[in-house]
Amino acid sequence: MTARDPSRRPWYRRASRLVPLCALVVVAGLVGASLVSPWPAAMLIRALFEKGARDTVAEMSTYEPESGIRETLDVSYGDAGDATTLDVFSPEDRDGEVLPTVVWIHGGAWISGFKEDVRPYVRMLAAEGYTTVSLNYSLGPESRYPTAVGQLNDALAFLVEHADEHGIDPSRIVIAGDSAGANLTSQLAALTTNPDYAAELGIRPSLTPSQLRGVLLNCGIYDVSGIPNAPGIGGWGFRVALWAYLGDRDWSQSAGDRQMSTIDWVTADFPATWISGGNDDPLTPNQSRRLAERLDGLGVDVTPVFYPDDHEPALPHEYQFHLDLEDARTAFASTVAFLDRVTD
Repeated sequence: MTARDPSRRPWYRRASRLVPLCALVVVAGLVGASLVSPWPAAMLIRALFEKGARDTVAEMSTYEPESGIRETLDVSYGDAGDATTLDVFSPEDRDGEVLPTVVWIHGGAWISGFKEDVRPYVRMLAAEGYTTVSLNYSLGPESRYPTAVGQLNDALAFLVEHADEHGIDPSRIVIAGDSAGANLTSQLAALTTNPDYAAELGIRPSLTPSQLRGVLLNCGIYDVSGIPNAPGIGGWGFRVALWAYLGDRDWSQSAGDRQMSTIDWVTADFPATWISGGNDDPLTPNQSRRLAERLDGLGVDVTPVFYPDDHEPALPHEYQFHLDLEDARTAFASTVAFLDRVTD
């Protein structure tokens, strides 16, 4: 029997075409499903983000202290199981002393991420003489906004209530976040310092303005009104994430869109702010830089850390965690200097 010439097979049966065809079918199915529900695309984005977070943790781990850090893990601060747990780190030699405290809120587009994603970084901060806390919170699409804001506000109340137990000075607290965590951080800071915003959310702040000494904002989103027109795959991803998080395909017309855009809620009473974004992060020009300018115009104490557009190497989203980069290590030193100043 003469072997059939592969080149004469119908195009859809050729191996060179079959894999791309299958991929196209999968993508088409995902896009089609995403027209009626955010779940399929949100789960894909979550998987990609979780893979990226694992890689970043591995990179950061080579810089974290090997010893000298006391840790208390998986402390429950709420009633939502693992979603409302936190980890606490402090220097082993604090000898019962309460220390200024940094509370870090992880990123992940509001639909992914874990407190462990920032563990190496907060352990590094603890080695500088701070008690540090990393937290979980409920994610979309399983949970809807503003559930996470309420949970994180409850976490702050829990930390104040258990301050002595965990080596926390409740009069010297800094809240911090990266990416979506920076957005949540900005909401908590606005909640604490702007009564109109607290009334808008219907949440009573757990901290007083005097307790909140500062905020660290890394590569965040502070004005979601521009996301519907954001270009490329990144813009699509954020639109899916916000649909999943806010629970409304037309989320740009929702109350959540207005409430999450903290650039419109900051006041002159907003706490001292360290804010940064990489020059190759598409969020930097219209998010981080704009908020820094807005705060500066209000007279807020702002420490901006930005880079020229042509800076080399180009610094990506969440560059601060890529500690193999000299600029990331410099940003860490700047962060510590800011913390030392505002908590002195």
